[in-house]
Amino acid sequence: MGLRRPFFAVFLTVAVAACGGPEQASAPAETAAAPAAPVVVAAPEVAGSRLADIAAGEHRSEENRARNASRHPVETLEFFGLEPDMTVVEIWPSGGWYTEVIAPYVNDQGKYIAAHWDPEDEREFVRNGVKGFTDKLAERPDLYGNVEMGVLMPPEKWDFAPEASVDMIVTFRNIHNWMPRGYTEDMFAQFYKTLKPGGVLGVVEHRGNPDVEQDPNAASGYVNEAYAVQLAEAAGFELEGKSEINANPADTKDYDTGVWTLPPTLRKKDEDRAKYLAIGESDRLTLKFRKPAA
Repeated sequence: MGLRRPFFAVFLTVAVAACGGPEQASAPAETAAAPAAPVVVAAPEVAGSRLADIAAGEHRSEENRARNASRHPVETLEFFGLEPDMTVVEIWPSGGWYTEVIAPYVNDQGKYIAAHWDPEDEREFVRNGVKGFTDKLAERPDLYGNVEMGVLMPPEKWDFAPEASVDMIVTFRNIHNWMPRGYTEDMFAQFYKTLKPGGVLGVVEHRGNPDVEQDPNAASGYVNEAYAVQLAEAAGFELEGKSEINANPADTKDYDTGVWTLPPTLRKKDEDRAKYLAIGESDRLTLKFRKPAA
């Protein structure tokens, strides 16, 4: 694995939702149930915290700040146990919605590493995404001056951080992107390898209906919670806690255009728009895993 590089040396990002997988491969079968773990709910008293101030900061667009009500970044990151002196990797941060919160928080004492796609990818939309992300960083060196970039483009490129070097890895709504490409298990194995002993893996994903068998290609965008737990535990992680921070019981998960029927995508455009806006963003699992200390 290569060394990490500053953001101005390696430029990369990706608009994951628009990307089609080059290969389709089956993921491992889902188990009937995951081992029991305590349900942990993050403390609601976040007003006035430094994370809350950053999440509401004027460096973020009005649109991005508005989504705090659906994505709960402060509560989610506090549940994961984020501290300002940590080295944190975010997997496939796309346009940088969570980057705007995490990177400034760790900028002075810790390190934020964006694990993105290859900046030399042949696809134009990937290269355009790279420019948008790195332009965001370059505009505010006071907030993003210590950001580092790495290449994460399976199956060939995993150059985002040395082995056993980071305190926390977070990934938001990405598992369903890996499943049809056939490298989901490799991703979790790489996360385990990259974390220090005792390090944390935080996962948020569109949560599927447990009564519906998991589609190995996650064509609907939904991933069953038991299946996500199975993937992490197969890589060696221990499930430390679950949270309902990002739950939405109004999400019926049965749309013919998948999770993208709901906001913010609203794939059906004006068809039943008011209905889907009323439902809101998807029901999401929020899981905290830990790499054993020994």
